[in-house]
Amino acid sequence: MIEARRLHILRAVADHRTVTAAAAALYLTPSAVSQQLAALEQETGHRLVDRSARGARLTPAGEILLSHANAVLAQLERAESELAAYSSGEAGTVTVAAFATGIGLVVAPAIRALADSAPGIRVRVRDAEGDESLLMVLDRQVDVAVAVEYRGAPGEDDARLTRVPLYAEPFDAVLPSGHPLAAGERVALGDLAKDAWIGQSVGNPCHDVTVLACEYAGFTLNPEHSSDDFRAVVALAAASAGVALVPRSALRGVDLTGVEVRPIEGVAPTRRVFAAVRRGAEDHPLISPVLTALRAASGSGA
Repeated sequence: MIEARRLHILRAVADHRTVTAAAAALYLTPSAVSQQLAALEQETGHRLVDRSARGARLTPAGEILLSHANAVLAQLERAESELAAYSSGEAGTVTVAAFATGIGLVVAPAIRALADSAPGIRVRVRDAEGDESLLMVLDRQVDVAVAVEYRGAPGEDDARLTRVPLYAEPFDAVLPSGHPLAAGERVALGDLAKDAWIGQSVGNPCHDVTVLACEYAGFTLNPEHSSDDFRAVVALAAASAGVALVPRSALRGVDLTGVEVRPIEGVAPTRRVFAAVRRGAEDHPLISPVLTALRAASGSGA
């Protein structure tokens, strides 16, 4: 008999690609993860993981088992949801991981709405970048992720997650006030190809959006400066250190002295924000109202 917790460990190893990283995500020791994997291999009669100095990857047999593990774990989430519904679970805590702008734009308003519509639900918030929060959901560190579409993000057909679209927003160009293009109403991205750039760190979803937008405009982005704090990005632009692309909502409440903000000419680069839960958990009586509140706060409907 295959134990479900061992399937969860197998999935964590596949997601994190090393035993050490999977163990840290699951709050286990690497030796405990290795022992559980060994037991799973004994249960199945197959070698499931290949390990090397570069990390751990699933064998073909491991990939086969993982495809079934996703379905099994999703069904267990549904079972927990139905049992919670049967018990009329109207009170409890839901943990939401979201990036800073998402917290301000949709999570905080959702918490305010839930205080009236579902006062028994307590929402605990954790600040996490859009590419980090999805793994936190899969590792059961949080219940809901407010995440950003990025290259390599799990797709809508991913068997592990259920995604709920929230909102999409354009990126605007942030230019030093004395920039030659600051006088226009819009900026063509290609006209900034020779400027110094202020970007985000590799792995940040906004970095991916900016890199792709520059590629479509015909040049390769090589940022001279990088920061994941958009207030710092604006401050650098105000100091004439370079130009940047910033999501429109991230500029709310930021001191824009010394910069000019201009829309992008043509099709603007856009970040798409969604909520995600483990597949099968979307109908949980505590999680479902949180998803509804997030949709309402985003303007995508109750």
